[in-house]
Formats: sequence, C-alpha cells, structure tokens
Amino acid sequence: MSAARALWQRRWLRFLLVGGVNTAASYAVYALLLFLGLPYALANLGGLVFGIVFSFRTHSALVFRQAGGRPFPRYLLAWALLYGVNVLLIGGFMRLGLDAYWAGAAAIAPMALLSYLVQKQFVFGDPA
Repeated sequence: MSAARALWQRRWLRFLLVGGVNTAASYAVYALLLFLGLPYALANLGGLVFGIVFSFRTHSALVFRQAGGRPFPRYLLAWALLYGVNVLLIGGFMRLGLDAYWAGAAAIAPMALLSYLVQKQFVFGDPA
C-alpha cells in the first residue's frame, strides 16, 4: 500500500482535507458577504448555507463512507447548532478586539474540531 493510500485511510485526515476545501470556499463566501455590507451573523449564515450544500455529499461519501441522504436531517440539525456556536465564538473574538474578518478566521480551528466530533457521533453515528 502506498504512503498516500495509507494516509487516505485515516478518517481524521480525510475530514481535514475535505473540510479544508469546504472551509476555504465557505470563508470566501463569508468574506464576500461582509465586503458587500452584510452584518457578520448574516454573512456567516450565507457561508454556512453554502458549506452545507457543498459538503454533505463529500463528508458522507469521502469521510464517513456512507451513501445516500438518510443522515441529512441530522446533518442540518447539527449545523444549526454549530452555526449558533460559531456566531457566539465570532462575537466573542470581536469583543476581544478582532474585526469580523479575523474573528471568522480565528473561529475556524475550534469549529473544525467541534464539527468533526458532532458529525462522527451524532450525524453519522459512528462511535469507532
């Protein structure tokens, strides 16, 4: 087995790769909406909606290796919760002095970890 193939077998690495592409695209939407004048909470919602549409199939197929849309309602519920946490986190970073762009960027790492845990345990029901 090649080294690349062996690395691809690690779920957390697949999650990081797929999530990295999704996060970059979602953050680009967030930054664009901020630039267009939307408040950070609405800009974040726009980025989130884009990310949900973009990422459900890739997470289910590539990361958790589940076909079909059966877990999609749980995915939506999880992201409603994650959105609320993200808005609170961005607001907290802004109260610490970061602008909305940097606050959104600072929230990426903790939200990625929380997202992985929620998807692994709640959405795709894989306790392994």
